[in-house]
Amino acid sequence: MLAIPSYVLVFVKFPVTRDVPWVNFLIFAAGLLLLVSGVRRAFRQPEQYGGKIAGPILGALGLALAGFFCFLVFYGTKQIPAAAGAPRVGQKAPDFTLVDTSHQQVSLAGLLSEPLPNSQTPPKGVLLVFYRGYW
Repeated sequence: MLAIPSYVLVFVKFPVTRDVPWVNFLIFAAGLLLLVSGVRRAFRQPEQYGGKIAGPILGALGLALAGFFCFLVFYGTKQIPAAAGAPRVGQKAPDFTLVDTSHQQVSLAGLLSEPLPNSQTPPKGVLLVFYRGYW
């Protein structure tokens, strides 16, 4: 029961656990092992645990939650539509002007026309790095 809320509240913040939620898979595995142990105990002592009814219901619910999480992680995240206006690989980027980290206006045309330090020729290309979020 903790695997889905822990992913949403904690592990989605870190790229190492957001992209491939391995910690949540471990939590699901531990939960499923405890679930199997509990269902076996419930069937061995049904008068004490009420296991002939509650055990299979909770077992099915646990498996359904694990299956739903895996469905969202492996299939749902791949269904995000492609951006129609995004440049393709190898295509020239449209000209833009942005503010850099020192609050100076920087344009793509300016980067391609100014010579590099210790050189007289302008660069042939520019490496663009985009960061998620707001600075």
